[in-house]
Amino acid sequence: MTLTIRPDDLSGDAVQELLAEHLADMHATSPPESVHPLDLDGLRDAAVTFYAAWLDDVLMGCGALKELGDGHAEIKSMRTSSHARGRGVGGELLLFLLAEAGRRGIRRVSLETGVEPYFAPARRMYARHGFTECPPFGSYRVDPNSVFMTRTL
Repeated sequence: MTLTIRPDDLSGDAVQELLAEHLADMHATSPPESVHPLDLDGLRDAAVTFYAAWLDDVLMGCGALKELGDGHAEIKSMRTSSHARGRGVGGELLLFLLAEAGRRGIRRVSLETGVEPYFAPARRMYARHGFTECPPFGSYRVDPNSVFMTRTL
């Protein structure tokens, strides 16, 4: 499978539907105070670059890089479409984001995910790609429902 991963302006229906599904799942899975995804306006922030992964004209997933300053970025809104799960889309998208971060001179990439079993596949994928648990970063605070992970590039 060869994905086309490119910046996206968040205006298309497929992207908006995938992000709405992402937000709904986060709210259904985690307590409200532990839900940290960006909404559409947050993803349009100048510090954020949003990417969509396509197989021909089918949206397979998405993810974003949020630059935090001092050579540090955060991965946000990583999501694989339900029809694409188990096909390696998440891993391919993650490798793309890491390569893009490296091209920008970012030296450290971090993320926040949940502790619930729902998030276990994501945590395993991040660990396979060199992420290790770390303390909260940026504006995050200690949260028993969050796992913070980081890796250097």
